[in-house]
Amino acid sequence: MTRYNPDNERLKRRYFEYLREARRRNEASVDQAAAALARFEAFTGYKPFKAFHIEQAVAFKRHLAAQRSQRSRGTLSKATLHATLAALRAFFVWLAGQPGFRRRICYSDADYFQLSERETRIARTRRERPAPSLEQVLHVLNTLPAGTEIERRDRAVIAFALLTGARDGALASLRLKHVDLAEGKVVQDGREVNTKFGKTIVTWFFPVGDPVRRIVEDWVTFLRDDRLSGPDDPLFPATKVVVGADGHFAAAGLDRRVWSTAAPIRRIFKQAFEQAGLPGFHPHSIRTTLTRLGEQRCRTPEQFKAWSQNLGHEKVMTTFTSYGSVPSHRQAAILHDLGQPTDQDEETARRVLAALRSAN
Repeated sequence: MTRYNPDNERLKRRYFEYLREARRRNEASVDQAAAALARFEAFTGYKPFKAFHIEQAVAFKRHLAAQRSQRSRGTLSKATLHATLAALRAFFVWLAGQPGFRRRICYSDADYFQLSERETRIARTRRERPAPSLEQVLHVLNTLPAGTEIERRDRAVIAFALLTGARDGALASLRLKHVDLAEGKVVQDGREVNTKFGKTIVTWFFPVGDPVRRIVEDWVTFLRDDRLSGPDDPLFPATKVVVGADGHFAAAGLDRRVWSTAAPIRRIFKQAFEQAGLPGFHPHSIRTTLTRLGEQRCRTPEQFKAWSQNLGHEKVMTTFTSYGSVPSHRQAAILHDLGQPTDQDEETARRVLAALRSAN
């Protein structure tokens, strides 16, 4: 059975190059477009894109809505449907402008790769992000063992994430030279550190308590003095894996290389929180924890702007809209407090009552 179409492959190669070079998309975005096109081609039996007609788009939407999610075993979420169709719509808009397709495909044909307005609103709805409280993260740090090099590294990873709000990709690629303990800051150099969009982010340590900072300081001192690590050595070295006496792979301390991906960082977080009797939170949830902490502690717009910049956000609204939703339990508490009469309210009520009595 044919599983590819040569003409389609050539077009896709040109399109992916367009995404990278002209639209400046990263590899994750290109992979998402490739996955959406692969799904569509499999549905059409790898018919050439030149044979596209709007009935294919309509039928594909019905087909996609009936597919089962491998993770949840239910139907695909509206967000997944929206992302897949949006990637296909962008491709066919590009295709309609290519030589040989201008008479075959209209720009408006791509609009058939869209959900209904109601489904689109559901897909774009922001859900409350689960995140640990500051007290929960501190509890995890207090319960983690620190007897071996690997255990000390794992505890330092979580402490450093809380102290700086660094993303998991940055945590996996940071080197010792990027941390300045004297100034209390970390320079996430976009040329060397895997930051979002390759930005360079200067982050001063968040005020999350001296014990958290001491864990990080002790770890950096251990690397420099005991392991004799240099400025270009990793801040969080990868685990050294060897073949044990039983013929199986086993951990044998720390290596002198950085992790190739952030997957080990995510595993460290998941295991640490679960061992402490909490949900297996991922590293990115710590950024939500810090945002909620900033909302409680910042008293002026300038303070929150500085807090937002410390998270690497150029616009403070990014912090509000992406991380700053008030959790349901806090929403209920705030509204309850607002409904309670204050001393000022009672004084106003007394004045009004006195005025009414004097008028009578």
